[in-house]
Amino acid sequence: MDKQYEGVEVATDSQNTESINEIDNIDVEWTPEEEKALVRKLDRTIMPLLILGFFALQLDRGNIGNALTDFFFRDVGINQAQFNVGQQLLSLGIVLLEIPSNIILYRVGPSLWIGCQIVAWGFVATFQAFQKGLASFLVTRLLLGLCEAGFIPAGFYTITRWYKNDEISKRFSWYFIGNMTASGCSGLLAYAILHMRGVAGLAGWQWMFLIEGMFTVVVGVLFLSLFPQNTANPVSLLGVRLFNEREAKILTKRILLNDPSKRDVKVHISRQEMKNVFTNWKLLPHIILTIACIAPAGTMGSYAPTLVSSFGYERLKSNALVSIGYWILMLVNIAWGTIADKIRLRGPMVTFGLVIFWCFTLGNRLLVHSSDGKRRLAILICALSFAQNWHPVNSSWVALNAGTPGERSISMAIMIMSANTGGIIGSQIFQAKDGPLYPVGWSVILGLVTLGVICSFLANLQYFIMNGRKFTRKGLKYFP
Repeated sequence: MDKQYEGVEVATDSQNTESINEIDNIDVEWTPEEEKALVRKLDRTIMPLLILGFFALQLDRGNIGNALTDFFFRDVGINQAQFNVGQQLLSLGIVLLEIPSNIILYRVGPSLWIGCQIVAWGFVATFQAFQKGLASFLVTRLLLGLCEAGFIPAGFYTITRWYKNDEISKRFSWYFIGNMTASGCSGLLAYAILHMRGVAGLAGWQWMFLIEGMFTVVVGVLFLSLFPQNTANPVSLLGVRLFNEREAKILTKRILLNDPSKRDVKVHISRQEMKNVFTNWKLLPHIILTIACIAPAGTMGSYAPTLVSSFGYERLKSNALVSIGYWILMLVNIAWGTIADKIRLRGPMVTFGLVIFWCFTLGNRLLVHSSDGKRRLAILICALSFAQNWHPVNSSWVALNAGTPGERSISMAIMIMSANTGGIIGSQIFQAKDGPLYPVGWSVILGLVTLGVICSFLANLQYFIMNGRKFTRKGLKYFP
């Protein structure tokens, strides 16, 4: 049985009795209008800082693709095969420290750990402007990955601590606005900054790394200065208070009413929680589809400007043209998360997004020998527009099926490890001997996306069978 408690459905089994008693001890009542206003305040304060951090991460991670259009290989002294290895090392660095990073996050809190991460990779991103030779290139990419490890799942976890369960798919999608806006801006910024080649004796790509890396350091300092520690104590490390005492009580109580398991925040993740996650076979379809479909997205992100240049467009202008796809992706991404929360069916939205991505991937493969540069550009932009809109919804789908905050944190880490494993694979899909058309590469991409679509169907099926169909006043519900 469920009962209504201040307009929120709360399970009343014995496991939640203690939680409800604790909730009752928070002496605060509020109106729906006051709660809506407070959620809007969250959206204006918490989300912009997380989005800005993700913007900086993607800017520093993805601008290497723009550097390729400014004679990066020649200036640094590497070839395409060595570049692919460097991209693999970046993803490997993230995979290696993803879970340790989230264990530290769980112990010290998001405000300190995330802020320090941003500052750390910002300095690495800045000083990569002075790399020369294969060794420095490989070391720089690995260091960048190690410093960035854990940021994305840390953001996911943080969102689940500030928002109710039926609010997080939309916010996960908003979080990815930072990623997609950076991808869109990256090409436009590159088009402007790369024209600085020769200023102070530096190449255009060196100026790009310097300017964008220092911007990231500033973002990190801003995060440390403003981001509140938690709902009960919404004060930043430097003492900046964004919410008053009454708002803090409302923020805490509304979250506990919605999900009493969130009260049990320990300073460490238990062995049982770790075991529960690593023996949870239901994660497998999510993991496989993430690896299979992020790999093609990573390949496109690294090589899209080079591909567009091969279609007959001027090398620097190609950076700006690629950004069109990412601006469209940002809008599609917001729509996907909003609809998923509205209809409370995350799985079908993931599958629908992947099917669209598959269609445009097929189009790219069929046009691989076409001499029509405009048509190839249009289909590539469409593929970029639907390459990752399913990913935030898939992550929220996993988060909502986690049993405890600790399990949720590790599950999010595993999802991003999967994404970066896809990045390791994606870094080797386009080989120099297959260029500039890459027919084999596009065939591999099509096969991977097909595998992802199949796994998304399997993920839907497993929850449908295990949870059963349940009709409620709010419609069909067979998984969160």
